[in-house]
Amino acid sequence: MNRARRARIVATLGPASRAPGTVKALAQAGVDVFRLNFSHGSHEDHAAALKAVRGAELALKRPLGVLADLQGPKLRLGRFANVEIDVGPGHKMRFDLDPTPGDETRVQMPHPEIFKALRTGMLLLLDDGRVRLRVGERTDEWADVTVESGSKLSDRKGVAVPEAVVPVSALTPKDREDLAFALRIGVDWVALSFVQTAEDMAELKRLVGGKAA
Repeated sequence: MNRARRARIVATLGPASRAPGTVKALAQAGVDVFRLNFSHGSHEDHAAALKAVRGAELALKRPLGVLADLQGPKLRLGRFANVEIDVGPGHKMRFDLDPTPGDETRVQMPHPEIFKALRTGMLLLLDDGRVRLRVGERTDEWADVTVESGSKLSDRKGVAVPEAVVPVSALTPKDREDLAFALRIGVDWVALSFVQTAEDMAELKRLVGGKAA
């Protein structure tokens, strides 16, 4: 299959970059699509950013895309008594449901749905993959893990389970509110985090209803 490929530049707009003059300068420098990160900022912030993009579009007389990136569910560890611990290859500890602040031996993972999905031998990725762990013994309430790579763990780091389907919706109530708002203000594309199954995308497509790509 032959595909015509043309790279596009996507830039995320935030407090330092969403002023109209900055947006126009970014577009002049080559940005094609502006990303609105719904993990941060208010609806008013995103509406102002989109208005700035549309203003730059008119001024430069070329189309500019706006991408709404939905936050998705946040699967995270609990907190540590000392905020951070040192780990390394071979370090063993337990994840459980106990909200007591953790230490080098255990820490809370407040997601029963993850424990139910885990199987011995599965890989866990923490802190955007900076820490890799392998699951040992487990139940529906705890799991023993061994660090394969990484050096530190700290409060509220994200958890990913790439080898299992975790029974949580890819769209949280916040995402649904953000999506409805993004469609009202006229974004061009929608991005969805934490996609696990084709049904996740089918649900998003139904909600978008042809109002964006």
